[in-house]
Amino acid sequence: MIQQWYKTNPANLHRGMDIVRIGVALIILMHPLHGYTHLANIPKFGEFLTELGYPFGTALAWLVLLVQTSSSLALLANRFVVPACLGHIVVVCFGLIHVHSHYGWYVVGPGQGGMEWGFILLTSLLGVMWAYWPEKR
Repeated sequence: MIQQWYKTNPANLHRGMDIVRIGVALIILMHPLHGYTHLANIPKFGEFLTELGYPFGTALAWLVLLVQTSSSLALLANRFVVPACLGHIVVVCFGLIHVHSHYGWYVVGPGQGGMEWGFILLTSLLGVMWAYWPEKR
């Protein structure tokens, strides 16, 4: 029998969502791992946050790293997926607003450092969160 791969209904929703969930978790996990291996950059990140008007910049920088770490580990463990997505969504949105929006849309090509990669992460996180959102009964 010929497989009808062109049909619009997905056959493996869970496997597909697992790939997105794990991939996004690994991509975002690289940020705090870099921070932990380059501790001198954390106070600099804190100064940047303070310059933006946020109080307790260095503490907030540590909070961002801890949220990214715990949220990524939760996604990898397939536990607390909705709160983990929410944690990442907050961080990604702040990054898009305060850093990447100033560079335009493109990450490479017509521009550099823009929002497109963050937007892909954001939409992936929203999709994973929606897939794991509890149904009303």
